[in-house]
Amino acid sequence: MKKAFEKEMEDELRPEYDFAQMEGGVRGKYVERYRSGTNLVLLEPDVAQAFPNDKAVNEALRLLIQVAQRQQPNIKVQQTE
Repeated sequence: MKKAFEKEMEDELRPEYDFAQMEGGVRGKYVERYRSGTNLVLLEPDVAQAFPNDKAVNEALRLLIQVAQRQQPNIKVQQTE
């Protein structure tokens, strides 16, 4: 069983991707951001083309929230900015 597992785990990376030779990597570089509750969302490619950056996405979503609140005045969303 062990030999089968070792064969399955053989390195299939190209030689130029030898991570042991790479310098400058920092373990846990983004762990504090992750722990603080960063919310990542993956946009579909067609949606991502409409927005040049995260600020544009946030502005569009805030506008959508405002429109929704006008349609249903009982909806309250706390804004962070």
